[in-house]
Amino acid sequence: METVGFVGLGNMGGAIAERIRSAGFPLTVYDKRPEAARPFADRGARTASSPAEVARASDIILTSLPAPADVEAVALGPEGIIEGIRPGNVYVDLTTSSPVLIRRIDAVFKEKGAHVLDAPLSGGRDEVVQGKQEVTVGGDPAVFQRVRPILAAFGDQIMYAGGIGAGTICKLVDNVLMRDVTQAIAEGMTLGVKAGVDAEVLWEGIRRGLFGKQMILHASLPRTAFRGNYESPTYTLALAQKDVSLAVDLARELNVPLPITSIVEQVNIQAMGRGWGSKESSVSFILQEEAAGVEVRAPNIDVEKAARYISIHPVVE
Repeated sequence: METVGFVGLGNMGGAIAERIRSAGFPLTVYDKRPEAARPFADRGARTASSPAEVARASDIILTSLPAPADVEAVALGPEGIIEGIRPGNVYVDLTTSSPVLIRRIDAVFKEKGAHVLDAPLSGGRDEVVQGKQEVTVGGDPAVFQRVRPILAAFGDQIMYAGGIGAGTICKLVDNVLMRDVTQAIAEGMTLGVKAGVDAEVLWEGIRRGLFGKQMILHASLPRTAFRGNYESPTYTLALAQKDVSLAVDLARELNVPLPITSIVEQVNIQAMGRGWGSKESSVSFILQEEAAGVEVRAPNIDVEKAARYISIHPVVE
């Protein structure tokens, strides 16, 4: 059985590492906060003093980190994974990061005879805990197959996307579309409410209409925006803005115009300037409400029903 190392035991990483440990893989962990690693030691995992030490002890090393700067430091910095990884072993980054960065990391690791995969996740902590998680992987297909049993410890939808960086690109595109659609929904809902339609009736009309039939309407909006409650976030505004910014940077590098996403980025920046970075990402909805001079409140919407994918699951009255 492959020995596994894990760096980054935060909200997502801790849940992922626990799923790997529970699946029976020999596990070595590291987090810059010793208290985050202590529960793993209590349950039989080995703890390390640096990412390099994790790499020395492991065949497969995974990281789940906040941002590209953290990935770069953990992978390539002093006492980073690069200093401990052995030829033939694999580094898998689960962070929603930069495809440019992961390709640069891959080139450096190849010089040591090691492999790199990028494998960002699409769901949140609750999905990880249940083992119901989408994992999109970029890199060598043979290496992907080698690592797949570890990914299956916490993911039930594992897709090979192509060469190194492809998994990250898929994730960034998905996140950008989510943010673009959130802004579109905010504009449509404030228009309808200000024009005199009850928010719950309006949302039901959208759910039944052409737009609702072609996509899963955001389940978070009835829970957050329509109740004016953005606490206990599953996906913070700060993370959303990080992902949008990475996509805009990639588009700029490739000379791809993203006019809608550029507007969304500015909306995010404005919301971040209000100090809302730690709130649910849909908190930017407030800015549209303020601009329209109306609040969208629909506290009685059934969240599951509102999020149903009608083209697959017909409406059940």
